[in-house]
Amino acid sequence: MTQLKEGEKAPYFEGMNQDGKKISLNDYKGKKLILYFYPKDNTSGCTAEACNLNDNYAELTSLGYEVVGVSPDSTASHLKFIAKYNLSFNLIADTEKKILEDYGVWAEKSMYGRKYMGVLRTTFIIDEEGIIQRIITKVDTKNHVNQIINK
Repeated sequence: MTQLKEGEKAPYFEGMNQDGKKISLNDYKGKKLILYFYPKDNTSGCTAEACNLNDNYAELTSLGYEVVGVSPDSTASHLKFIAKYNLSFNLIADTEKKILEDYGVWAEKSMYGRKYMGVLRTTFIIDEEGIIQRIITKVDTKNHVNQIINK
């Protein structure tokens, strides 16, 4: 598993968004990117995180940020999730888990003593040059924007 560090170049990624359009790291050159990884559409924590980012999207974009979410869900699942909560940003369907693995967030987890592979909820703040500025691993789903902009 890759262990990325702040100050390193972000791994290149490309994947399909909810509309079946290819999205890549190159699309965000010259912009600050909030690349967040989450386990599953329409679960309580993931919905809280997406809605917190969406509710503060105008403020984030005014600060020069773009937001992209990544999970192993399908494009169809993302499309429904976006429609249900009126999300303003792209979600990438990483069904092959390549981006998740490249960013080191697909890992063994444990619940009730049972081990399984899953997504480690993590946010990467990537600058205009593609360098990782911050990595947030202890995500507060209801107040994530405060963590990002250090309110």
